[in-house]
Amino acid sequence: MDIRSAQLFLHLASSLNFAKTSEQMFVSPSTLTRVIQRLEEELGVLLFNRDKRSVLLSKEGIRVQQFVRLWLDEWHQLQLDLQLASAELTGEIRLFCTVTASYSHLPAILDKFRLQCPKAEIKLTTGDAAMAFEKIKADDVDIALAAYPTHLPATMSFQRIAQLPVWLIAPVIPCRVNDLLAAATINWNEIPLVQSDHGPARSRSDQWLAASNIKPRVAVKVDGHEAMVSMVALGSGVAVVPEPVIQHSPVRDRVRILDISYSFQPFELGVCMLSKKIEQPLLKAFWQLAATKK
Repeated sequence: MDIRSAQLFLHLASSLNFAKTSEQMFVSPSTLTRVIQRLEEELGVLLFNRDKRSVLLSKEGIRVQQFVRLWLDEWHQLQLDLQLASAELTGEIRLFCTVTASYSHLPAILDKFRLQCPKAEIKLTTGDAAMAFEKIKADDVDIALAAYPTHLPATMSFQRIAQLPVWLIAPVIPCRVNDLLAAATINWNEIPLVQSDHGPARSRSDQWLAASNIKPRVAVKVDGHEAMVSMVALGSGVAVVPEPVIQHSPVRDRVRILDISYSFQPFELGVCMLSKKIEQPLLKAFWQLAATKK
């Protein structure tokens, strides 16, 4: 079975009309008949039950239809992948991520992307993780590295690239926060909390507080995970942050992870974009490479 024969068979299996398939696939009725007869001879089965009034797929024909559909889908995907790999793709991709993600996960993706698309231009904007989906929705950026949200908009596609542990952190320096944490029985209602206004870190924090029946004393509100670590390092309070933010913070030696009887839901870090843009060649190349393991 060659590609053209498979395409003709699949069309006929859908139309169940030799005349219609001949016309729409630009082959003569006799050629179409020969193609189907040759396939039946190769497989040793009848693919269609046909008489003067109707054409119907046989039981074996239904199985072949399923196989051919998958085969052609994979063939078309292979063609696209090879075109993307060999084409001199040009243009600009507008990326958005947090400062931490620009250190922790973006470089590995960009290293591969530059090899495949050396003429592409990257415009990178960094900011608060909670802004990612709004920036995509407003078409300020094409692709964002972000944590999976509580509700993913129906117009967007998300592809996971990593799972990030989440921890509660406290300062290292002597301060009132540590005095309260050193009590035999910790009164969490008295512990100052550094909190973001919104976003995935805020949702993890709220879940912990609700599950533990804590009424927090919010000492500081900030935008951005990096600022939360800095405020904790200064002794302002405790905060719920993802692990890479701690690892890449310039003040990581001034904070510590608290061992509490609660497991925070990890962040699902991934790439996100508007679904309608996913077939644009340059964006598709980035999308595919982002999911490729090292």
